[in-house]
Amino acid sequence: MDKPVCFIDTGSDGKLRVQQSALQMLQQIQQPVVVVAVVGLYRTGKSYLMNRLAGKQSGFALGSTTKSKTKGIWMWCVSHPTKEGTTLVLLDTEGLGDVDRGDPKHDTNIFSLAVLLSSTLVYNSRGTIDNKAVMDLQYVTELSDCIKVKSSDEDADDSSEFVKFFPSFIWAVRDFTLELKIDGKDVTEDEYLEFALKLKHGTSRNVMGYNFPRECIQNFFPSRKCFTFPFPTAPENMSSLESLNSADISSKFLKVTDNFCQFVFDDSCVKRLKDGYTVTGRVLGHLAKTYVDTISSGAVPCLENAVIAMATIENEAAVKEGLQVYQSGMEKLKDSFPLELKNVSSEHQHLSSTATQAFMKRSFRDTDGKNLKSLEENIIKLFGEYLCQNEQASKKRCEEILSSLSAPMMKKLKQGFYTKPGGYDLFCKDLEDIVKKYNSQANKEVKAEEVLEEFLKQKSVDSEAILQADKKLTEKEKKIKKEKEKAALLEQEIKARDEKQRQLEEKMEAEKQSNEERMRQMKEKMDVEMRLQREEAVRAMDSKLREQADLLEKGFKEKADRMGQDIEEFKKRNTEAESNRAREFAAILGSSERRHEEFMATMQQQHREYMTAMQQPKPNEDSGGCSIM
Repeated sequence: MDKPVCFIDTGSDGKLRVQQSALQMLQQIQQPVVVVAVVGLYRTGKSYLMNRLAGKQSGFALGSTTKSKTKGIWMWCVSHPTKEGTTLVLLDTEGLGDVDRGDPKHDTNIFSLAVLLSSTLVYNSRGTIDNKAVMDLQYVTELSDCIKVKSSDEDADDSSEFVKFFPSFIWAVRDFTLELKIDGKDVTEDEYLEFALKLKHGTSRNVMGYNFPRECIQNFFPSRKCFTFPFPTAPENMSSLESLNSADISSKFLKVTDNFCQFVFDDSCVKRLKDGYTVTGRVLGHLAKTYVDTISSGAVPCLENAVIAMATIENEAAVKEGLQVYQSGMEKLKDSFPLELKNVSSEHQHLSSTATQAFMKRSFRDTDGKNLKSLEENIIKLFGEYLCQNEQASKKRCEEILSSLSAPMMKKLKQGFYTKPGGYDLFCKDLEDIVKKYNSQANKEVKAEEVLEEFLKQKSVDSEAILQADKKLTEKEKKIKKEKEKAALLEQEIKARDEKQRQLEEKMEAEKQSNEERMRQMKEKMDVEMRLQREEAVRAMDSKLREQADLLEKGFKEKADRMGQDIEEFKKRNTEAESNRAREFAAILGSSERRHEEFMATMQQQHREYMTAMQQPKPNEDSGGCSIM
């Protein structure tokens, strides 16, 4: 995008809405996205920082009045400057606390959306991180009322789960005028932030009011950092950075801003959903639509519901994408029909594996495996259709070969060439020549034996007439030759059945190998998902343990004990979640294996039917007579 666009704004009915044009842009982004959202009080210079993150001097609207310039949430998608194959999505939010807005709930909704959509949340403020600055971030205290993790119990407080899903947090302090010292000792910016978030002892209302927003920040954003911008060298009468043109901004401030950009790029990760599913631009658009529609309806956005809705959309699309991969490849192969069965089967196996891979890459939380089942069944159905089309093409070619080779014989039949003494032997000789040349030209065609069988049956009518009309042969000789001809026809029929059986076994082997590859990919994906789920739980647990240790170190034993109870409950929920996921995976694998066994059983039944047909004893071979074999 060469410039930002409005992503979320307020409609004439006063409700938030997602701009369709922005969704269409996100639909085109198939890459993973790093989403950086900036929030803060209005007129604090958020848009300038976002322009710099985009590598531009301008783009997001800058203002010089006391009113908020940005309305709603604006979006700018650019190539990530340091992470190849990744898109950087910048979200500039409407300034919080604008008195003209008049609806405090609007600010809370904007803040909640920034948290829900971003992988890194930048809170922009001016001056220092004092009590007023922390209290200005009151919106964080309302998140437990504005966001739910699970839909099972609407009244339950599941904010302890936020740590798994919330973005990393960067507090950007503009016009910072203090020295980074605490009790005379030099400290880092992160240590300064932690000192500012330090809790007070006591149970009075003032102390509780002081501690509550700090506890929320600590609990909800375990990954938090601070970046300070020294007060810039600028004319004293210029109090707003946005009112300065690029020539007035000092090179020192530009350097600090560049350092901030690099700081954000290094600290920001790809946006992920529950269980580590990577978010693309397309998925981000769906998420935004789901969250905004939920808020506009008056309900509370639920992470679990959003993931379920997203899974439905993405899994259905994953099935279509997998089928498209398979079908487009087979359509290209179709241009070369007819082909040997092994060539068709080989390409089927390759494309089936590629299609499954495409499905696996896009799908997530296919908990009952119904979407994978749909893909499997459709691929098997399509494979059968392409096999039929290949057989039809083979049959047509074989018939054309026989038509060309038998043309001289047909001409002789019309001229009565064989209706003379010795004509039967001449007919058999010509027929043997046709069969010999046909076998040479059509020996690799899948319908070669079947078409030849039908051809010989048709010619047996002419053969019978010529045999009976041949005055050279005695009745006994005619009878012997007739039996030999029947034997030859039967042998060709059995040969055709043998070929059908061989092809059936080849199809079964191809399906067996396809299933083995499909199961391998499924297990690989499940292993990755289980690993991501464990890593997610470990990160959250480590955060809680660090927080508990910090509380103990600072003398908050009672709070630390309560957190210890929360940690035990957290461990229990994680163990249950992992066990449930493992059972889901085992059920999916078992279901897939059963479907494969049922399909193979059907093919085995066909195999037994062919074997039954072959139980007829083969006639003794004889070199005499019209031995077309």
